[in-house]
Amino acid sequence: MAYDFTTIYNRHNMDSISQDVQDSEFSAAVQEKRIPLWVADMGFATAPAVTEHISKRMEHPVYGYFLPSEEYYNSIARWHEESYGWDGPSKETVGYENGVLGGVASALRLLAAPGSPILLHSPTYNGFIHVLEGLGYRMVLSPLKKDHRGVPRMDLRDMEKKIRDNNIHVVLFCSPHNPSGRVWTREELQQALRLFAKHDLTVISDEIWSDLTLYGNTHIPTASVSTDAAQRTIAFYAPTKTFNLAGMIGSYSVVLNPRLRKALTEAEEKCHYNNMNVLSMHALIGAYSPEGRAWMNELKKVLEYNIDSMCSFFTSIDGVSVFKSEGTYILSPDFSKWCASNNTSLSELVQKGIASGVMWRDGKYYNMPDGIRLCLSQPSSLILEAIKRLRPLFD
Repeated sequence: MAYDFTTIYNRHNMDSISQDVQDSEFSAAVQEKRIPLWVADMGFATAPAVTEHISKRMEHPVYGYFLPSEEYYNSIARWHEESYGWDGPSKETVGYENGVLGGVASALRLLAAPGSPILLHSPTYNGFIHVLEGLGYRMVLSPLKKDHRGVPRMDLRDMEKKIRDNNIHVVLFCSPHNPSGRVWTREELQQALRLFAKHDLTVISDEIWSDLTLYGNTHIPTASVSTDAAQRTIAFYAPTKTFNLAGMIGSYSVVLNPRLRKALTEAEEKCHYNNMNVLSMHALIGAYSPEGRAWMNELKKVLEYNIDSMCSFFTSIDGVSVFKSEGTYILSPDFSKWCASNNTSLSELVQKGIASGVMWRDGKYYNMPDGIRLCLSQPSSLILEAIKRLRPLFD
């Protein structure tokens, strides 16, 4: 490989939530033994192109007020065209966001009053749960339903029933889906968007994982599915997941409907919180370069190896089922049958894993009562070490 995905960085006392978290949930994990698989950031250094673009800008010592450059908008437009064959993003349709969840919060306040019901799927990204609960919205969950091959799919009948019974007007959508790892097909998206159009729902679409599609799967932007979808979708993207830039802060919205675009921009400008960081702008330009794409393509091969390794381990255990993620670097095995057969609660299993140094996360935080979420975004040697530590728990 041309890039380094093997170095294990010591992030202790380097402002790292993943390793230095003090939550009692992880109190059993000895600091020196921790393998952080619980939070969605990576143990890899970011792409060299990102560092180079930031460093070049830092050579100039003035960091005053600035405007987003044409190169910034052109980088986003080119990336979407080359990645997804979609020409939706432009200077007129792209807006800056201080994080995808911040954008989701702004869109929710724009579209629905506190107390309103919001449709979303379960299992559920815990960030959505925090935002909805914090702003006083009511979650209406439609569980993903596994087909005969164990593939989680949207249950359109259940979704429609929930929409009708609760008089829902807004859906919070996740594509690719966290934590199931599904990359929705065009047909699935078309079916869902037809349902949303039928009941006139506005779609808030979190597409932060759009670049981390694996095993030949391709992300399809929600707004690109149809002319109608383009007019009812507020989509959010960021290079932060793909290029390990969460600490830099920097996301963006793509809204093709001029009315929604104007309303969202005005709502955010009134708060005066949503101002771009100049270094984040240059980080995105570096990430969305040909060199950044080359790095990303190698990263995805490492993630596929990690997922393959962990799936092979779990499928070898009687009573454990796991869907091999099509995107993201998240795996969510189901332990319901194993726990029942071994007279062990899921929380007990979680704590035994943590005591071994594997910091994985109880599925209860994601409306996933029988599962554990693992983020496999570390050097492969650490993933293999995690498997080695977990194996005795199931012997």
